[in-house]
Amino acid sequence: MKITNLEKTPATRMNMKGAINVTRQIPISSRDGSPSFAFRVFTIEPGGNTPFHQHHYEHLNYVIQGSGKLKTASGEYTVTRGDFMLVQPNETHQYVNTDTSTSLVIICGVPVEYE
Repeated sequence: MKITNLEKTPATRMNMKGAINVTRQIPISSRDGSPSFAFRVFTIEPGGNTPFHQHHYEHLNYVIQGSGKLKTASGEYTVTRGDFMLVQPNETHQYVNTDTSTSLVIICGVPVEYE
């Protein structure tokens, strides 16, 4: 068992091409003994965004703070605190913080082999 707090989880700058003002925290992962899933938390500062990218696994997202846009090849969607999102395998996507004063904070659940 592991119990942790996000405030105690180190944050690192996301160094992926196309990422602007994004940090990542990994509060639960295979390093903690999780056999199947990992939780990552992305903080996107005002005006920032994740890259417009895709990968071959699905991931589950939940907005814990702020609001912004989820951009996909099929359209653009407003997301806000309390929203859940399912990004399908190979679905091109990007999160954009459209707020000028509040960070967009998203939990991202993925299989441990892709943490």
